[in-house]
Amino acid sequence: LLQDVQKHSVHTLVFRSLKRTHDMFVSDQAKQIAIDDESHKVKLGVKLKSDYEAVLHMPVLKECKDRVPGSIHISQSYPQPDNPEYLITGTHAYPSAPGVALTADTTVHRNPSEAGIHSMALALPPSQVRIDANRTAASVADIRRHAGAAHSTAMSLLEGGATRNSALMRKAPTMPKPQWHPPWKLFRVISGHLGWVRSIAVEPGNQWFVTGSADRTIKIWDLASGKLKLSLTGHISTVRGVAVSNRSPYLFSCGEDKQVKCWDLEYNKVIRHYHGHLSAVYDLDLHPTIDVLVTCSRDASARVSSTSRAPLTKANVHTLTGHTNTVATVKCQESEPQIITGSHDSTIRLWDLIAGKTRATLTNHKKSVRSVVLHPRQYTFASGSADNIKQWKFPDGNFIQNLSGHNAIINTLAVNSDGVLVSGADNGTIHMWDWRTGYNFQRIHAAVQPGSLDSESGIFACLFDKSESRLITAEADKTIKVYKEDDTATEESHPVNWKPEILKRKRF
Repeated sequence: LLQDVQKHSVHTLVFRSLKRTHDMFVSDQAKQIAIDDESHKVKLGVKLKSDYEAVLHMPVLKECKDRVPGSIHISQSYPQPDNPEYLITGTHAYPSAPGVALTADTTVHRNPSEAGIHSMALALPPSQVRIDANRTAASVADIRRHAGAAHSTAMSLLEGGATRNSALMRKAPTMPKPQWHPPWKLFRVISGHLGWVRSIAVEPGNQWFVTGSADRTIKIWDLASGKLKLSLTGHISTVRGVAVSNRSPYLFSCGEDKQVKCWDLEYNKVIRHYHGHLSAVYDLDLHPTIDVLVTCSRDASARVSSTSRAPLTKANVHTLTGHTNTVATVKCQESEPQIITGSHDSTIRLWDLIAGKTRATLTNHKKSVRSVVLHPRQYTFASGSADNIKQWKFPDGNFIQNLSGHNAIINTLAVNSDGVLVSGADNGTIHMWDWRTGYNFQRIHAAVQPGSLDSESGIFACLFDKSESRLITAEADKTIKVYKEDDTATEESHPVNWKPEILKRKRF
């Protein structure tokens, strides 16, 4: 083969390549082949059935039968009604004016109803009213004649300019105005941890919440009063994730010591360890309907483990590999895809839990994805990164819109049923967004608590409680802050000041 190549000059080889290319695409540039009448009829019949099948059952007026030669007659394929005296009507019993739109509710009336007769009798001009001995209004024939003329005029308008105008007229894109949300204010500051507070979880009964900290402890707090109820020790490094089960009295925790623990809250002790991760475990989440725990780690993997206490159940169900850097966040949901992970490799992966394989990979972000949050009502989710916040649509991860303006490393996201999206950043700022429009209606930067450095103002985790009336944040100044809505605020005192510079178009 090498000798054959050397025999020919470069010019000859290039010419042969061009000739092959020309022969391959010459049919695209050739003259069009004459249309075969039989195949053309078949093509038109198929297109007619596919495009107009929903309205082919509707009869054609006698006035519309005389059309331009060569036009498609829908009535050729479908029989006409036995009674030629019929009317096509829409929302009114009989159209009394041109321009009546034909809708899916259009029906065929072979004979006028009593209500139609009375309404049309009142609509007819006095010159067309026949006065008989027993009737003082218009006759049925008059009504039919009048309604048929009006309807033929309406059909001619619809077939003529109305159809063309409707095709040319396009609705101008409009951006919906943001929904008004009351501003949030600081309600309570809880101290007790001796290190950065890295994770939060609220129990299903909304009586208490749990936090994990860099001081290697897990603390349980009363939600109403903010008082400490219990401290759990056992981790030997920072506790990066906590989750409370709604199916059993268990608390799950993970940390930078590579450990994943299951705590029995009736005995306040560890009853199970989940092994397998080769590096620090950064986040975990419980599946809402299946006894499954998903953890993600700095070893670029996520592991699916069974939480069932059955002796025959294997602890490790799947090891989800595919990310090329630290997997920082993981979320579970009931419907497919059931697992969503965000990684420092700037990608988001949607996983099929049954197969244990990637269903979709989202590569829109340019920076590390540190947080993912699922909308509680809509089939959508959001991801937070240093470049911006992005909203996505399940199940394939279709992009919806960007939420730009929080120019910091976003560590955490939270959203409630009212459409309030909260983003917490590494510089201690909290931004409140309207989920639907992406309007940033509030920005919060709480003061650092005494005893902490000014640089220790990061937000590591935020979460709404089960009633969604309280927002709990875990911060770098070793405190837990609780926010609530300002009851005194109104739309007049805090108006929506929304001036979009560029019109966003959501991709649905």
